[in-house]
Amino acid sequence: MKKTALLTALFFALVLCATPGFAQEAKELVEKAPLIRFDRYFGAAITTVGAAMGIGKLASSALESMARQPEVAGSIQTAMIIAAALIEGFTFFALVVCFLGT
Repeated sequence: MKKTALLTALFFALVLCATPGFAQEAKELVEKAPLIRFDRYFGAAITTVGAAMGIGKLASSALESMARQPEVAGSIQTAMIIAAALIEGFTFFALVVCFLGT
């Protein structure tokens, strides 16, 4: 299901980019608003999606391991929270780099 949704989103993105006149419209939009840096927003979007996928995988694995060994659920939960906090920290750092970078 995840692969299908990802492939569908990629397909629609490619169709949008391949639409005749898309490049010209994008160029005109950038010329009208020269202070907007679309590469920063694209980098921020990729960063956010990557972090969401990482935390989702982390939570999935932690819940699966807690279901298999309920006696160690406390230590798994603690490790999961620490790892999620580290992922969020790196995500915020990457977002700052995206928006402040030149």
